[in-house]
Amino acid sequence: MRFGVFLAPFHEPGENPTLALERDLELIVRLDELGYDEAWVGEHHSTGWETIASPELFLAVAAERTRHIRLGTGVVSLPYHHPLMVADRIVLLDHLTRGRIEFGVGPGGHLTDARMLGIAPADLRPRMAEALGVIIRLFTETEPLTVRSDWFTLTDAVLQLRPYQRPHPPIAVTSMESPAGMVLAGTHGTGVLSLTVAKGPRGPIDLAAQWRVAEEEAARHGTTVDRADWRLSLPVHVAETRREAFDDARRGAAAYLLDYAEAVTGRPRPVPGPRDLIIEQMVEAGSWVVGTPDDAVAAIERLQERSGGFGGLMCWANEWAPREKVHRSYELLARHVVPRFQDSLSGIEASNRVARARAAVTGEQRTDAVERAQRAYEQSREGPPG
Repeated sequence: MRFGVFLAPFHEPGENPTLALERDLELIVRLDELGYDEAWVGEHHSTGWETIASPELFLAVAAERTRHIRLGTGVVSLPYHHPLMVADRIVLLDHLTRGRIEFGVGPGGHLTDARMLGIAPADLRPRMAEALGVIIRLFTETEPLTVRSDWFTLTDAVLQLRPYQRPHPPIAVTSMESPAGMVLAGTHGTGVLSLTVAKGPRGPIDLAAQWRVAEEEAARHGTTVDRADWRLSLPVHVAETRREAFDDARRGAAAYLLDYAEAVTGRPRPVPGPRDLIIEQMVEAGSWVVGTPDDAVAAIERLQERSGGFGGLMCWANEWAPREKVHRSYELLARHVVPRFQDSLSGIEASNRVARARAAVTGEQRTDAVERAQRAYEQSREGPPG
């Protein structure tokens, strides 16, 4: 299982935005040092909370500060851009990073973004599907491509720079409450970035049923989808004790759900509250993971059972706690949770079991060897010199 972050980002309005962006970069650098696999960065143009307008620009800076972590657009809002421009930017970034790029796409994170651009909400998903099909053709074909759409035009279009990764950077489609994302993933055989495991307008999200949609669409279109390329994203915060973890995140978690998700984006809260109990209620509902590293292991195992299996867990990069507490949470996850799902410990644990089982015999053998060495030394001193 891969581990990483989904960095929208989320910053409460009212503080220096330049410093907030620097903290986002600093976090990716720290995750790279801790051995995390991926960092996904979003595109947003409104609300005052999510302030990265171009994930490609942000990731170009992050790439220069990191060595190993893969960097994903989480996501490019395809209806906002001409498909040729998106394809060109992603291919350029693919080369500049020597193939560390993941290409995440979506219909657009906020209707307030679409409104500023004059795009009707009902047009977002159809435009996304149309754009993705064109971008994949640009990635994979060199025959000049001409397309006449009601919102963009291509005339004899060819990407002069071919993708660094072949056939192209890995693609992931966002999925939330509706089946649209899974349908598109199945159509093109892409990965999936599920951005919520909470309740939707029709009740709790059935992750297993959503994945079946992707498999059914893949079968219809002659493509394949792989659970290894399915990532779930949700808020995670851990500490040495459960009480510490809940107290660390209590205020920030409530602010995120009530002051942002409900008050700004219009999403109804999935739990009743009051504010001081939001975090417990969301954890109880299985939507958030808060507690100790052992609690996180158990929660991930429940998500595996609930979904039927997935290949990546991306933590929502919320600033629910002070900076040092946030970084400590990621360190605890890297030290005590990630190894449980990446088969990092099987050899260590097996070797430890063998050594423990032989500890008594090993101790006797060590004592005997020391005694033999001592006697040999003493005997060597009893003979004539020289």
